[in-house]
Amino acid sequence: MKVLIVFYSTYGHVYKMAEAVAEGARQVPGAEVVLRRVPETLPEGVLEKMGAVDAQKTFAQIAVATVDELTSADAIIFGTPTRFGNMCGQMRQFLDATGQLWSQGSLVGKVGSVFASTATQHGGQEATLLSFQITLLHHGMVIVGLPYTFQQQMRNDEITGGSPYGATTIAGTSGERWPSPNELDAARFQGKHVAGIAARLKA
Repeated sequence: MKVLIVFYSTYGHVYKMAEAVAEGARQVPGAEVVLRRVPETLPEGVLEKMGAVDAQKTFAQIAVATVDELTSADAIIFGTPTRFGNMCGQMRQFLDATGQLWSQGSLVGKVGSVFASTATQHGGQEATLLSFQITLLHHGMVIVGLPYTFQQQMRNDEITGGSPYGATTIAGTSGERWPSPNELDAARFQGKHVAGIAARLKA
């Protein structure tokens, strides 16, 4: 049973969440967990001006995802930063290349899930997760979120991401905040939850 985690990360926040999602998925017996990053669309000069080049070197060892690879997975968990309440352009471009998979019904019945990050607490996390899920529904995927059995998403003693639509983190307006222990726990829970459902469906 293969769980594919496909992410885009500018400064490393989504990558940290992706690692936690993978940790959770690996807890399910028989799960083969693979991390992939979507192709970068920004020129290196732009990334340098954004101060993202050094950050991206930390996950440069992760292989770049291909569209055809999606068909081999039983579950696909996508991770994206938020851009104005929606997925980032790099992820959108990757998904826009899946038209042939859609026409062939290649992803129908596969488990799909999403996690995300925003700069601020109310920066469009839930909008990003929900709008992302529309694409997965068009592909006929079985959508899985972050159920309230992960009760830490209800805590109010600290600022934290996370909603029933998926795990999230808050990066800070300058990228100064990294995923908190609670947010990483949410990502692990989601990974394990998705992998568990995929295993039951495959059986």
